[in-house]
Amino acid sequence: MGAAAGKAAEDVAAASTMTRAEYRLAVAEQVILGWHCARSSGADLAGVWDSDATCTNESLLSAVDEVLLLAEIHAFPMASAARRSMQDALDVAVSCLMEEFLRLKVWDASQMEVRLGVRFAVGKFSMPAADSGVSLSLAFPTTGSISTASTIDELYASGGSQSSRVGAVTMLLDGEFFDELDLISPASLSVLHQIALRVIRAGYTKELLHAFTNAPCDVLDRFLTILQMECAFETDHVSFEDAEWWTAEDMIKRWILATKLVAKALAVMQRQLQAQSCGAFDRFKNDYFMAIAKNSIFVLLRFANGFTTTEAPDKLVYVLEMYEALSNATPGLLLLFTEQRVELVSRQVEVVLAKLARALRAMIGGLIARIRTADCPQTTGSAARGVGVHPLTRYAMTCVELLSPHRAALDLILANGAGESVTSLGSLVAVLVTSLERHLEEINPKLSNDDDDAAAAAAASRHLFLATNASYVARRAVDAGVEPLLGDWWAARRGSLIARYVASYVEACWAPVAACLETAGRKPVKVAAKFSSAFDEAYESQVHREIPDPALRDALRKAASEMVVPAYSAYLQNHPKLQKNVRHTAGELDRLLWELFEGEAAERNKLLL
Repeated sequence: MGAAAGKAAEDVAAASTMTRAEYRLAVAEQVILGWHCARSSGADLAGVWDSDATCTNESLLSAVDEVLLLAEIHAFPMASAARRSMQDALDVAVSCLMEEFLRLKVWDASQMEVRLGVRFAVGKFSMPAADSGVSLSLAFPTTGSISTASTIDELYASGGSQSSRVGAVTMLLDGEFFDELDLISPASLSVLHQIALRVIRAGYTKELLHAFTNAPCDVLDRFLTILQMECAFETDHVSFEDAEWWTAEDMIKRWILATKLVAKALAVMQRQLQAQSCGAFDRFKNDYFMAIAKNSIFVLLRFANGFTTTEAPDKLVYVLEMYEALSNATPGLLLLFTEQRVELVSRQVEVVLAKLARALRAMIGGLIARIRTADCPQTTGSAARGVGVHPLTRYAMTCVELLSPHRAALDLILANGAGESVTSLGSLVAVLVTSLERHLEEINPKLSNDDDDAAAAAAASRHLFLATNASYVARRAVDAGVEPLLGDWWAARRGSLIARYVASYVEACWAPVAACLETAGRKPVKVAAKFSSAFDEAYESQVHREIPDPALRDALRKAASEMVVPAYSAYLQNHPKLQKNVRHTAGELDRLLWELFEGEAAERNKLLL
């Protein structure tokens, strides 16, 4: 190119031997090639227009026009040296115009920052701390679904209150807010016309269409920087497995927010661009918009594709929300494209959605296996005494609670099956609960019958434990709103199961106490004494146990009272002489039994008395 510039200078020096057309070409060539060489060497030179289209380099533009005019009038014969020089200059001139187009600021996001009172601070996002409140080292999230509001502090580094930043993003997601902004830089419209006019004259429209694939967009670029992942822009795959689960959550939060913002912005940008008169550029408006829209969507798809290889159940809710966000945004995004281009974008979206669905089914299978096989050693506290809600139960129902808001997506994903006849959220919950029940049955086995008292105590604890966990499952299923999905039979079976555990508990713990009254041929005083001793022993073993569910607590108390109090009352009525010599009246026994299962509260009440 330097040699070409030198040749141009020589031609100018030898102007006396040139034709007028050759001289005009040499002058224009010198300006164009000289500027192009300087730019190629890294010099920071202004082009034909500055990025804001507020200043025009008339001499450079005139040189481009001169070469175009010479080409249009066929100033030089075919196969002549001058014709070849003109063609070279024309190639460079069009290349200059392409550079000018890529430098031009067509879209302007500054109004968003002014109107919202926030600044997009790329590179200043903070990472949230990992959630440490997870039982059994099962890192399923204990927080709710990913929300826009929870991402504000990580996405904006600006002054002002939390509520103002929440309001800012809420406004961004409001289509009416975008409609009120002029997202197109007005000064760029005339430049687009000037560039398109010259490209058409030169016959280089294919080159302009190709340049669209690299066209910047200030509005979309601001939103895509939310991802903060350079590899998402540069590669076809983002490594998901390298991140801890909380980092993955943050990444997906960013992606969901960026997807929502890009979808909103694109719809408004298309309307505003179509409403503008861009002169010669009007014939390219659709192609231009399709290119920048496809670029931004493909960035989002490449990012999402990086989350399709994990099978860890810990990431289930996060990846599920990503699937939902992409699925929900797809119809609106596809409406942006013409019939010729929509197929390509649709096909790519379908591929990513299918891969996400496959990954989610694998995660669900892993979740079921985890519930079935998790190592569940006996823990401390009430669970160690065999009556508390087991951590695995809490984990399983937390999973159910977190998955329940995503029923529509899960039903669609599971329609193809995740094994075990899991074809919907309802069937998934049923499998999880069944797997949990079988696992819990194995946690507190009965003791050997070599020691009747120990075996009876173990049986009572086991049934109390199972009743507590079954009740917890039923209550959380109602809270999560999944009970209707399971059918009336499930609720009926749950009630029957709890009733059976309650009856088994009473039979193991309190039936032996009532049986003391059935000793035939013994003196009533000794029978009453034996009964009182057995009652006191059973009471002391049970009074400090805690049943958090009020309904279950009342059912247990009622069943224990019905087992013991009527039998004792009848015995006293049959032996009226014992009325003044027994330790407890029937009423006192009933009162004591209705104080059971208060846990530490019972001890505190006792101290207060």
